[in-house]
Amino acid sequence: MDLGPHAGFIIASYAICFGVVAGLILWVRLDKSRLDSTLKDLETQGLAKTRRTPEKPDRQ
Repeated sequence: MDLGPHAGFIIASYAICFGVVAGLILWVRLDKSRLDSTLKDLETQGLAKTRRTPEKPDRQ
């Protein structure tokens, strides 16, 4: 496979894109674990409850 005279640019571009995508995946996974931990702490304190929409009176 011949990438021509721009092989360095092409390979660097793919490497940068791979790095950015891997970084975003890592960031999302770390943030999810942080949020899960925070939610668990709130639940043990009794502050986090199931969200519900307020009941609306029946219109007749």
